[in-house]
Amino acid sequence: MNRIKLFLFFSLMMSVSDVVAQKATIIPQPNNVEVGVGKFVFKNGMSVSIDKQNAGLLLAIEPLMQKLKTAADINLKVSDGPAVGNIEVQLSDKIQHPQGYLLDVNSSQIKIHANNAVGVFNAVQTILQLLPPQIESNKKVDNFSWQIPVVKIEDAPAFKYRGLMIDVARHFLPVSFLKKLIDLMSMQKMNNLHLHLTDDQGWRIEIKKYPKLTAVGGFRNGTIKGKYPGTGSDNATYGGFYTQDELRDLIAYAGRKFIEIVPEIEMPGHASAAIAAYPELSCFPLEPTDTLPNMMAKKSLETIINKKGKVVQETWGVFQDVFAPTEYTFNFLQDVLDEVIALFPSKFIHVGGDECPKEFWKRSSFCQNLIKQNNLKDEHGLQSYFIQRIEKYINTKGRSIIGWDEILEGGLAPNATVMSWRGIDGGIAAAKQGHDAIMTPDGFCYLNMYQSEDPTD
Repeated sequence: MNRIKLFLFFSLMMSVSDVVAQKATIIPQPNNVEVGVGKFVFKNGMSVSIDKQNAGLLLAIEPLMQKLKTAADINLKVSDGPAVGNIEVQLSDKIQHPQGYLLDVNSSQIKIHANNAVGVFNAVQTILQLLPPQIESNKKVDNFSWQIPVVKIEDAPAFKYRGLMIDVARHFLPVSFLKKLIDLMSMQKMNNLHLHLTDDQGWRIEIKKYPKLTAVGGFRNGTIKGKYPGTGSDNATYGGFYTQDELRDLIAYAGRKFIEIVPEIEMPGHASAAIAAYPELSCFPLEPTDTLPNMMAKKSLETIINKKGKVVQETWGVFQDVFAPTEYTFNFLQDVLDEVIALFPSKFIHVGGDECPKEFWKRSSFCQNLIKQNNLKDEHGLQSYFIQRIEKYINTKGRSIIGWDEILEGGLAPNATVMSWRGIDGGIAAAKQGHDAIMTPDGFCYLNMYQSEDPTD
């Protein structure tokens, strides 16, 4: 093979490799990508043609302008449409999907067409992925060409809810970490952050009417050492919580990334932290906390009864002490939800509903009488009664509930969305009943498992 043929051969292979690599660098993969010949090079002083009266559009283009300024020291000038700029942003009814976009790049111009600001924001995230990874630098990168390929991309998400859950109840994380997480979510075009705020191991949201929820429920007296079930407790106080001002700041930050935060307040199970703060929420307020999770075999471990009364749990698992379905509890939860709803503008309020043991309800004469009075079949029916009553209250506030797939047991609340975590069957069942479903099967959607059987890895 002579030199010319060899050169052409390698040029062709490099071009093919570039196309393949270029497609692979966009996550999630767009619906259609056509890579052309040439590059668009960003330069200082280029203009962005956009409707300056549309605050959402200005917000959508901000990440590109900010990152180019920081990493490349390139300033883009915003000009009011319809003047043609180097980067032209237009809203178009031809883009039918509310979160879709058309990105058309040639060597001299970038055109973004979308139905609304969310689509423009998604297009901007694609541009940032097409740029060299150094665009994410928090300081200026010298002697670098800031370019993207000539390309035409049409894209729209397959699912309107694209979420990630973070469990801050068991493992408290500062607001600064959550903001970094939101940044990473926006890069992946995710649009819902599910914030798991309460559980047996901690209550993480300030509720002004019930200060002991955070003063007592926000801290546990230790955490298990090692891999579950652990080798004892480290006996170190652990916890923390978010003030309402901190949450307002976080919600606003997420909103600028077109991400909605969905709060979760667990009920009727996973309630140990709340019960430790307010024992009257329990069926048996004077009964000390059983700190042995019922998922562990009692034949191999003695039941540990805490002598200090109700406490926040120090290990993981499912615990018997759950909310009593009394008027006191419902009034308490309505008060809590009032403050939650006032903070979070999200359409959805997640109410948990999973892993609620029924033993205390079986032992409680009040619960058994309530089952009879309401002609409920059993304790599963009582859980359905509990969730449906909470749903009705949340619906009066103009919001809708999400619950884990256990809320199907005993009858699904009329307007509920089901989050299917125990496989896919719950989601399918909910859809067949005419309800929305969010698929989160733990077998391949949960990132909380060891990557090896060896606990030392």
